[in-house]
Amino acid sequence: MEDLENITIRSVSVSEMDNNVYLLTGKASGAQVLIDAAADFPAIERLLADGAQDAAVPAKLELVITTHSHWDHVRALAETVAATGARTAAGTADIPDIEVPTTVPLDHGDTGTFPDFELEAISLRGHTPGSVALLYRDPHGPAHLFTGDSLFPGGLGNTQKDPERFAQLYQDVFERVFDYLPDDTVVHPGHGAGTTLGAERPHLREWKERGW
Repeated sequence: MEDLENITIRSVSVSEMDNNVYLLTGKASGAQVLIDAAADFPAIERLLADGAQDAAVPAKLELVITTHSHWDHVRALAETVAATGARTAAGTADIPDIEVPTTVPLDHGDTGTFPDFELEAISLRGHTPGSVALLYRDPHGPAHLFTGDSLFPGGLGNTQKDPERFAQLYQDVFERVFDYLPDDTVVHPGHGAGTTLGAERPHLREWKERGW
């Protein structure tokens, strides 16, 4: 758990795919946003309950954001929405591939405003056409970027050896992430451990040359 000035960030790893589910909770308002209801709804319920303890008032899940449409990131989406009544959001181009209806389509630069925080959508095309990262700019510390399967420690997301898809993802990550945000930005990926942009920046040329 990361205890920031205005919000907490909690996470849980679920399923055999080691998917990360992230929960942002506004301390003053209790507003919650869940990123990737990947699997294991009971684990998500516990995550929501733990996050509720971080708020000064009763918590409410406002939105579930899906970073991309791949099956392993949406297996608990229907259960989560049915249990909480939360709205849903996803990148516009991925919406047709998500079985649960999407309430809020996300395009590059869209900003969601909640009582204690804002989230900016950054489109990172290539892993899927509508993949999005979510950016939280902490006014009192480093930014936090939730990258789905587009950026990991050590490289970019899988583009199935398609040179056009890789070129698109590399361009978006280079221009919309590394050229846009400082090195202390904390990266929260869709699987496994986190990193920072500063730790990954020296390897950009290597990634481009190897093509994955």
